[in-house]
Amino acid sequence: MKLTVWTYEGPPHVGAMRVATAMKGLHYILHAPQGDTYADLLFTMIERRGERPPVTYTTFQARDLGEDTANLFKSACQEAVERFKPEAIIVGASCTAELIQDDPGGLAEALGVDIPVIPLELPSYQRKENFGADETFYQIVKKLAKKSEKLSEPSCNILGPTSLGFRHRDDVKEVSELLSRLGIRVNVVAPLGATPSDIQKLGDAHFNVLLYPESGESAARWLEQEFEQPYTKTVPIGVGATKSFISEVKEIIGSNETNVGDENLRFDWWSKSVDSTYFTGKRVFIFGDATHVKCAAQIAKDEMAFEVVGMGCYNREFARSVRALGRDLDIPVLISDDYLEVEKLIEELQPELILGTQMERHIGKRLGIPCAVISAPFHVQDHPARYSPQMGWEGSNVIFDTWVHPLVMGLEEHLLHMFREDFEFNDQAGPSHLSSHGNVKSENESDISNGESKINLSEGEVAWLNDAEAELKKIPFFVRGKARRNTEKFALEKGLTQISSETLYEAKAHYAR
Repeated sequence: MKLTVWTYEGPPHVGAMRVATAMKGLHYILHAPQGDTYADLLFTMIERRGERPPVTYTTFQARDLGEDTANLFKSACQEAVERFKPEAIIVGASCTAELIQDDPGGLAEALGVDIPVIPLELPSYQRKENFGADETFYQIVKKLAKKSEKLSEPSCNILGPTSLGFRHRDDVKEVSELLSRLGIRVNVVAPLGATPSDIQKLGDAHFNVLLYPESGESAARWLEQEFEQPYTKTVPIGVGATKSFISEVKEIIGSNETNVGDENLRFDWWSKSVDSTYFTGKRVFIFGDATHVKCAAQIAKDEMAFEVVGMGCYNREFARSVRALGRDLDIPVLISDDYLEVEKLIEELQPELILGTQMERHIGKRLGIPCAVISAPFHVQDHPARYSPQMGWEGSNVIFDTWVHPLVMGLEEHLLHMFREDFEFNDQAGPSHLSSHGNVKSENESDISNGESKINLSEGEVAWLNDAEAELKKIPFFVRGKARRNTEKFALEKGLTQISSETLYEAKAHYAR
């Protein structure tokens, strides 16, 4: 077992909780000790839920291990069914409970409750959260879905959105409106917002729209095989992908509909602006779940004119497709769930923009590289109150705003450094809308001088003189970190203990060879 401060995915039972929490009328009985109940916080905090997730824990303690934990589980099941009156229950064990080898599925079925019982076998020490969500949804569909006559009008199910999914609620709304314009009725959205009764009606639709392969692909494949429902292979993130998605859907239903709503697309207006070339060729690194990473790479290359210098994902189940795209783009690909490996690669590549998760946001802060969050896991600030999809035409608008914002802020920062001697841009200047600009230091009072830093050095460290620091600030922020590291490395190799402006220029010349 590897211990870490951060993790991209939780254990499989957290994935099961994402499905259970997304649905209505479904309850999850989880055989788990007290310490495994932390997952509640994910839903109440990040999604700002007003109630607890529909999960009952057995919460056994150390002293219970010497007694009958199986009876403890059965009691928890009976109490949950009586109290919450769900349409169906899913039962399973957390990673800790898996070690005591109780059989939650068998125990629950032996109770003889009059509602469907869906047992989950989630290998906690072999697989992770996204697998848990995908497997849970698959087992629910396999247990509850029924064959039926197709609806008279063109129809589809939307599969894959869950709780704690990155912008899933908004994506569903955007894609549903897009499908409506194509004359397609949305039969069931699942698991998000669905009940066990809704799952029974999946067979009514003509085809399935798979939005998130990480959490819905196994169910989509099963429905295709058992119910002869094809499913879409294109995820509509980006202008090009949305167009391809529309073409794929129209081909499935044989539609000639031309009203696709692209009049709402404002993604391309920026290219007409005077400073649009500022974004051209920006070096970007992309990391997250496979679905969002692959879409982001295509958008960055084909629609934003960025240079993708590296990419990767943390969910190994999709490593093959990510590596294939990396070969097409001729860039390094990292498949890893170790954020330290990701940080190392980012530090080596020195991109001007990171597109990643909350982990990469923190990495970017440390390295001085701007970051836009494009994938789970994410902090509460990346679960906005406003309508903010990633898919469809409006999703393309949102993506542009999200990606460009940190670059534009960086441009402003660079301009502020360029004009730092101007009294209006001085660090000590007060707000311009007030009557006074505050006290501005005179040239004689300036913090910048040619004197030496008062730094106590330990072995293997170098001190920056003030004149060198002043010169360093003239370098654009997005390469300043690299310049600092290269200069310090150069100084250490030369046996220097202090860095002057001359040392900075010598290092620059050295690495320019």
